[in-house]
Order: sequence, then structure tokens, then C-alpha cells
Amino acid sequence: MIDLVTPALRDLRGVRALDLRDWDILIRQARMANVLARLADDLARAGWLDDVPAAPRRHLQSALILAARQRLEVRAESLRVARALAEAGEPLVLLKGAAYALADLPCAAGRLFGDIDLLVPRDSLMRAETALLRHGWISSHLSAYDQKYYRRWMHELPPLAHTRRMTVLDVHHNILPATAHRPPDASLLLAAARPVAVEGADIRVLAPADMVLHSACHLFHEGELDNGLRDLSDLDRLLRHFDSPDFWAALQTRAAALHLQRPLYYALHLCQRILASPIPTTALQRASDAAPGYAGLMDALYIRALRPNHMLANDAFTPLARWLLYIRGHWLRMPPHLLAWHLSRKAVVRRLGLEEDSPRPI
Repeated sequence: MIDLVTPALRDLRGVRALDLRDWDILIRQARMANVLARLADDLARAGWLDDVPAAPRRHLQSALILAARQRLEVRAESLRVARALAEAGEPLVLLKGAAYALADLPCAAGRLFGDIDLLVPRDSLMRAETALLRHGWISSHLSAYDQKYYRRWMHELPPLAHTRRMTVLDVHHNILPATAHRPPDASLLLAAARPVAVEGADIRVLAPADMVLHSACHLFHEGELDNGLRDLSDLDRLLRHFDSPDFWAALQTRAAALHLQRPLYYALHLCQRILASPIPTTALQRASDAAPGYAGLMDALYIRALRPNHMLANDAFTPLARWLLYIRGHWLRMPPHLLAWHLSRKAVVRRLGLEEDSPRPI
């Protein structure tokens, strides 16, 4: 088992001793983990990028160009979304990667984007969707079942894809599904959201503690962890950036108010264990009150699943760990009777080769 990415994220100095064979593995694993541009940016900021051998350096420089282009596109597209939502009388409250980029946070450097996530009040969902439709974003799921699945049970609309630019929006009304156990009160998140300095647009991001908690609950309620190491790295960099006594006190208080103590425990514990995040002892001790009785098992699963999804980074138990966490993600998302119906139905659809989940042509 060889994982060269996690040590590089934890302490960049180690990459200076790599030979060409190691660089080949590191580039492949970092690309699979979606952190290649992040490592390239770290090397550039440290002044070490020019010291990398020529062949791997070309991959790193290419990743930097792609990340810079995507960041410009995310900013431009966010302005378009903000203008559309203004017609519905709503600000644009960005989540995750787009929020990091528009707020110019350190974790936005070298981060790639798959879509733009945003949060609107549930009672404004129809107005927001109508406004976005007028500006060219349409639902990418045709199936009546998928529409019902998202709109009745989930915390977001079916993904919306633009008819010309093919950009994708995930429009949330909460950060956890309605069927999850004790989902947080999204109105608390919206009320505390903070404006970012973008001229001519009402764009906001979550408050620092809320941003960390959303990142934590997204990672540790999610069953598919292909980007898990990148998301853990996001958390590590958010914690380092916001580090202050006031922040750590607010984080604990806010976790209790939003019923997110368990994902906060996983976030702090695993950030420190995997990425050596400098977390105050008191914060770790308070968060550990929410640790499950099977914390050792969860450690064993996450230590494996949060490696790069690359065959050289796996051990014999990694596939099992990923599968168990995938099942856990569904278990957290739905009550047992609804989960059994949903998974059984999807299995039958796949077995019969039906294409009801095909995206709408754009």
C-alpha cells in the first residue's frame, strides 16, 4: 500500500525527496483524489514548483491552469445566478466550493468545481426554481420517481443544468435530507449568512462555524467518498483559517443548535489524525462527547476510505470499508422502510435496463 497524497497534504516538505517513480504515483493518486491542482498551488506558494522534475511539473502546471479557469467561470456563473434569484427576491447564498471561491478563502486555491451549490428558504423554492428556469436552467432528471424522490424526501431540487453553458446548479433548502434524523433548521443558517464583496450582486456565504459544520455533515453523511480526501482537506484548511478562541467556542455552540455534534466529532478527530490539523485540546475533548461507542470501527473505515481512490493506496479491506460507508450514507439519509423501497426499486430499474434516470438533453 502506497499513499503519497495524504502525507503531501499533511507536510509538503516530503515531496522534495521524491524520485520520478514516486512523482508518477503521486500525480496519478492526486488526480484521482481531485487534489492535484491544490498540491500544485501549495508547491507554487512554497516556491518549490520549479524544483519538480520536468515531466510531473507539466501535469502540475496544467492542473493550475484548469483550476484558475474554473475559478473565473464559477465567479461569472455565480453572478448570473445571483441576478436570476434577485427576480425572486432572494439573495444567492453559496455553499461549499463556490462559497470558498467567492469568499476568497485559502481552501479555494487549486480547488476544482463540479457544480454550484446554493441554499434558499424552502418556502421560496418554487419562486427560485421559476426564476432560474427563465434564465435557462432546467431539471436534469426526467423520471417522475426521481422528481418525487428529490422534492418530497431530499434537501435539494433535482440538479438544474443550463441549456447553453451546461453548468449545473444544486439548489438546496437544507443541508441534510428531510428524512434524516433531526435535520438542522436551515433558517438559522440563512439568518447568519454573511455578504461577500461582489459589486452589483447580493451574494452571501455561511458564517464560519456554519461553513465548517456544513462541510463536516456533507462529508460524514455522504456514502460516496471519491472526493473524500479533498473534502477533508477543505475542512483542514477552513479550521486553520478560522482558528481563534471565538471561533472554537462558536463551533461547539452552533453544532449543538444544529444537531451536528456527531459530524463535528468526526471532522475534528479525523482532520487531526489524518492531516495533523492544529485543533485545541479542549475543542477535541468537547467534540468527543458525541463520539459513538463504535468509534474504533469508524476510525478503521474512514482511515481507509479517505485515502485516494487508487489501487496502490488501497489495502485488502479498503473496498469493504467503502461499501460499508456507502450503506451507512443511505441509512443516515432515509428511514429503513423508505430506504428498502428506494434501493429495491433502483435495483429493479437497473436489472431491467430501464433508462428512466437519463439526463435531459441540453
